[in-house]
Amino acid sequence: MTTAIVILNWNGEKYLQQFLPILTKYTPDTDVEIIVADNASTDSSLQVMKDYFPAIRTIVLDRNYGFAGGYNKALEQVEADYFVLLNSDVEVTDNWLSPLLNFMNENENVAACQPKIRSYFNRTSFEHAGASGGFIDQYGFPFCRGRVFGVVEEDKGQYEDNIDVFWATGACLMVRSKVFWKVGALDNEFFAHMEEIDLCWRLKSRGYRVMCVPGSIVYHIGGGTLHVDSPHKIYLNFRNNLLLLYKNLPTDLLRRTMFWRRFFDYSAAFQFILTGKFQNAKSIFRARSDYKKMLPDFFEKRNENILYSTNLNIAEIYLDSIVFSYFLKNKRTYNSLKNK
Repeated sequence: MTTAIVILNWNGEKYLQQFLPILTKYTPDTDVEIIVADNASTDSSLQVMKDYFPAIRTIVLDRNYGFAGGYNKALEQVEADYFVLLNSDVEVTDNWLSPLLNFMNENENVAACQPKIRSYFNRTSFEHAGASGGFIDQYGFPFCRGRVFGVVEEDKGQYEDNIDVFWATGACLMVRSKVFWKVGALDNEFFAHMEEIDLCWRLKSRGYRVMCVPGSIVYHIGGGTLHVDSPHKIYLNFRNNLLLLYKNLPTDLLRRTMFWRRFFDYSAAFQFILTGKFQNAKSIFRARSDYKKMLPDFFEKRNENILYSTNLNIAEIYLDSIVFSYFLKNKRTYNSLKNK
């Protein structure tokens, strides 16, 4: 079985110089190829690849297609049994690939998996974007085993078991290439943020498993492209989360869920206004407006997802509100959420 590790780079020359040597050191040579796909960087990324990493294949894209479109464009030019989508700001560790690869080889019904993601700067803690596996509540709000909203747990070995998850992080995502294309790849219209959750939802609804394999550990900087409090990041997250729900929710749940999401979204905008973050509040209003404008383009995608869905009762959806559990019930860890 062949594996392609593909790093989508956009103006990440410092990360390429910092992390590519570590990746090549800890990645086996046999049946594994490392590829850098450049998303029309305007810094010296391509020169860095030419000068320091001439042996690594570089795919040059003609413009910035975003995370989703950039990966789709790049992966069209890659042949392998497994794709590993790896952020440029990820530091891998010794023997990081083998647990993922062995697990996938031994479990043919698993379509995708992720390692344990720790923080690069606080190395005993989980990292916000992925931690030890991703989940979602019934209203579409994502959280992780090891991170709920702003509470990031220290890794004390509490989440060491291989576990079925709702979504695996795009920071380090291994996926079967045939299944990736079969379910429609990443959604280009998302551009960035939530696209891996959308992909995993399609995988789950069609009967595939998505797993976290904590025997593999990587360290992620996070926020390398957009800061967590960036108005544009808030816009993309809110807009794409609504698109995610519209695309994938069963018909009998859609109207009720969207009613509550309107309440949650406007509450979040009001909170930003109260704290003087007016641009962030404006981002939420714009996200909801653009979501409505984009709905006609997603009508066929929704119909296709509903048509091919065989698993409507996904066990990894938290059948409660993570917002209410966190803010009203003080349940701020994954383990506390399981104890209702």
